[in-house]
Amino acid sequence: MQQHALEQFVARHQRLFILTGAGCSTNSGIPDYRDSNGNWKRTRPVTIQAFLGEAGTRQRYWARSMVGWRRFGRAAPNGAHRALAKLEEQGRCELLLTQNVDRLHQAAGSRRVIDLHGRLDVVRCLGCAATMPREQFQDELARLNSAWLAFDAADAPDGDADLDQDFSSFSVPPCEACGGVLKPDVVFFGEHVPRDVVASAQAHLEQADAMLIVGSSLMVYSGYRFVRMAEQRGLPIAAVNLGRTRADELLALKVEEQCETALSFLL
Repeated sequence: MQQHALEQFVARHQRLFILTGAGCSTNSGIPDYRDSNGNWKRTRPVTIQAFLGEAGTRQRYWARSMVGWRRFGRAAPNGAHRALAKLEEQGRCELLLTQNVDRLHQAAGSRRVIDLHGRLDVVRCLGCAATMPREQFQDELARLNSAWLAFDAADAPDGDADLDQDFSSFSVPPCEACGGVLKPDVVFFGEHVPRDVVASAQAHLEQADAMLIVGSSLMVYSGYRFVRMAEQRGLPIAAVNLGRTRADELLALKVEEQCETALSFLL
């Protein structure tokens, strides 16, 4: 019944502004952060302040990332990503704004995408802004820390791994160009989404005739703000999410199913 209502909602609108979150990628093997009540399942992610403030935090982050990337970097799109790509193919997607950093929407064929929180497959220098592919940086980490290749750990969100070791011997290379600190090209907790990214997404929202949320509890304000903007414009809002969202009272329709299942009618 809920899926039929969602199908009707999608059919009624030609310019959908789609906002996706971690729940869209869980069936691709990438864990999410929150439970069905919107609470943290694990220790909160590293903040930008801690990452910049302590070399030990950077050692811990990159050691765990080196282990986690081996699976994260091979993750493939699932049916939810493919279904949303179909909507764009049909000319009914004004924009897909994703809070995910895995680039799986693009891998599924979506092109009208803004990565709200950046992308994990790129590493950026905080000194000179030089960038390199994450795979290249992975090779350098492995070269400098070959003994760590023997470690394995359970996957954690966003390419992290639940590795618990003494990280003091882990070597983190600086930027080859300027010696600066290297960071994944993503928005860390405590960091602001770039203004031009927000402005571009907002411009698309002003052209949309409805909003569809897929796999997000909206507990992070950077995504939730767009739901408030949609509500202020009087746009109908539908959500697919297992459990509570921060915007439940603003929704015209809510479907509590796995994203892949709820969107299967599009495939």
